[in-house]
Amino acid sequence: MSFLSARRALRLTDIAAPLTRASLAIARLDQRLAQHPLRWAVLHRARLDAVRAMAAVDGQIIDPWHLAAIIEGLRPRLRGEDAFERGSSFDAGRYALDLHHWLVDPDFDQEGEVQAAEAVLRAQDPASGPLLAGALGMQAWIDGGGTRAPVRTALLRVWRDQSLLRMPWPVIGAAAFRPGVTWEPAEWVPCFLDAVADEADCIGQLATRLEQGWNAARRQGLGQRRNSRAPAALDVLATRTLVSATTLAATLDLSIKSALQILDRFVKQGIAVEVTHRSARRLFGLAGLAPLLAEVEPPRRPVAGRGRGRPPKAVVEALPVIEEELPAFPVPARMAPLDFDETELQAAMEAADRAISKARTLFTPA
Repeated sequence: MSFLSARRALRLTDIAAPLTRASLAIARLDQRLAQHPLRWAVLHRARLDAVRAMAAVDGQIIDPWHLAAIIEGLRPRLRGEDAFERGSSFDAGRYALDLHHWLVDPDFDQEGEVQAAEAVLRAQDPASGPLLAGALGMQAWIDGGGTRAPVRTALLRVWRDQSLLRMPWPVIGAAAFRPGVTWEPAEWVPCFLDAVADEADCIGQLATRLEQGWNAARRQGLGQRRNSRAPAALDVLATRTLVSATTLAATLDLSIKSALQILDRFVKQGIAVEVTHRSARRLFGLAGLAPLLAEVEPPRRPVAGRGRGRPPKAVVEALPVIEEELPAFPVPARMAPLDFDETELQAAMEAADRAISKARTLFTPA
């Protein structure tokens, strides 16, 4: 179906409400977070959520924190009764890593496909507006034999060029590709617009949770020495989903021992929680925001004194469940100006991107 015929198939009564809702949701999100001190932290976590949603509609179910654990160097504990089921879990993790790479940093070959998808999106009639033209452009790309991953990345680039977004918030309408959704423009386009609005609202809720947790942590961390690196460590914790002492040390140019002392002090003060409860490869997150990582395990290493053969079975105690409870204090209607240095956040985001590239290399078969 051509763009003109698809556009004629759409009735104003069908798309007016979803189009208005999506426009307002994106405008609220962009206005609120354009200069927000935690906008890079929100973007990082929103991308993880978007990858999980995209993988789910593509038939690959992955835990919301599975990707974050892989990025930090932990290996997922493969679940399943047989090799096939465990292999499926591994494939889902690798698939999610690949989607994240498409969304954040496409390689040379992927970039070519993204640019081809951009050309299709930009060829749509600009008189329809960025949202409607973007939806019909996605349909035109997929009807022409294109895949979903490149056109999602291209859509965010085109919307930024058209000033619909100031940051690449991952509002790509993943739910519109669920099984059973009708592909006819008259029904699919409103579904896509509603999915975009839902994603924008979810990112706004994520920003509220991060803001509450970060402000609570900063209040608890008052009284530090002027040259203390603890405030910068709090900012890194807010930026990264999970942080190890090694990651924190590399980001803030500290020794690993000093970084671990800061993290342990945060745990004692109730600012942070440890989510892995191990002697090695310990991971930390802000209290109320850190997930339970009961389904990951550190890379295996030889144990001194152990002989060859299968080790004896041992009873593994279940990890305690960490409830995600928000701090009990009111959220101001308008956030007061903060003395905030984004250098640490930018460094943490760059470290995350490097870790993702390394993890993708390790999880890609030769």
